This record gives sequence, structure tokens and C-alpha cells, in this order.
Amino acid sequence: MYKAVLWDFGGVMTSSPFEAFNRFEQAENLPLDFIRAINSTNPQSNAWAQLESAQIDVAAFDQLFADEALMQGHAVRGQQILALLSGDIRPEMVKALTLIKATMKVGCITNNVKNAGSGAGMARDPQRVAQFEAVMALFDTVIESSKAGIRKPDPAIYQLACDTLEIEPSEAIFLDDLGINLKPAKAMGMTTIKVLNSEQAIAELESHLQMHLR
Repeated sequence: MYKAVLWDFGGVMTSSPFEAFNRFEQAENLPLDFIRAINSTNPQSNAWAQLESAQIDVAAFDQLFADEALMQGHAVRGQQILALLSGDIRPEMVKALTLIKATMKVGCITNNVKNAGSGAGMARDPQRVAQFEAVMALFDTVIESSKAGIRKPDPAIYQLACDTLEIEPSEAIFLDDLGINLKPAKAMGMTTIKVLNSEQAIAELESHLQMHLR
């Protein structure tokens, strides 16, 4: 039934950046989930949306995000947020990816930004860059919002991944940690998995694929 598994990167192949956001908020005496609240306000046109779809550069984002934060009552620069995006690789997810790759196609669909680090993982230090690049090399295709000019949850980015892999949406499983990104994929016919943690995600993959992935 399935010919491919498509993965988000941050929060799926890596630990969630939301954890880093919360640590930053605690350290800076900001309300819990303050950063997520800004990013979910006007989600189709805010600073974050414009940056991920390559409509603005990092310098413009730095100021626009600061303006949005001030409207919510706190001073936070966009550059401070970009520094929080790179999580830690989840080795158990990499193992599952490797096992699946042996029998079917694998792809990555990620919202990311230009000049915020290396590739889809947006890492900055050389050791982490190398780790992320090794994982990215496992995918048959990587669709990055900053290069495609479209971002999740635009259905076009999912269709682009399917076209690149030469599959129908109904032949794919898609994993993401955000429900808003899963809804259009499901509407197109994909089987979707909302990633809460590695254990849960791998268990659901095993059930769908009838494969042992540990």
C-alpha cells in the first residue's frame, strides 16, 4: 500500500525547538509559550511565515519579529529566536528512517529559513552541522520551504514532494509534530502521524507498515 514515508525535520528527526523556546522564556521571564503565540498570530503573513517562504531575509525578520513581540508586550529580537531552532538528533528516529529506506522511498518536508544555519536542521556549530548533514543525506529528496518558496501547511509543498518521489499522496505516510501541518496532508490522502515523542511515532509507523523499526 505504501511507497514512501515523508518526515518533518525539526521536532521529528530532532528534539522539538519548542523545548528550547520554553527554556528561553523561563530564563527571560517571558510568559510560557510566548514565542509560539507570536508565531501563531496571523500565521499566513507574520514575520515567521515570510521568512520561511523566503519573502524576507534574516535581517528583516529580526526587526519584524521584534515589532510583533513588542505588540504583545515584550522585547525579543528575531535573531534570538533563530538561535534556538536547532535541536538534538533523535537516534531512534534515524534508525527507523534507515530501516524504512531499505524497502521504500523516504523524503523530508521542512519549513526552514535561509542563512539561519546549515540546511534543514539550521545548525550552527560544525559538529552539529555534520550530524544533521549525515541525516539529511539519507533522504531521497528534501523539500525546504526556503528554497521552494512555499511552506507547510500549503498543500503545494506536499504535492511537490509526491511529484518528486513519483508517488500519489495516498501512497505516503507523513510525520510532523504540528497538527496544522498534518491536516492538508491528510486531506490529500496521506496517512498522517502527529509526533508527540519518538516512542509513540515509531509505534504508529510499525503499525502502519507492519515492520519492526527498533
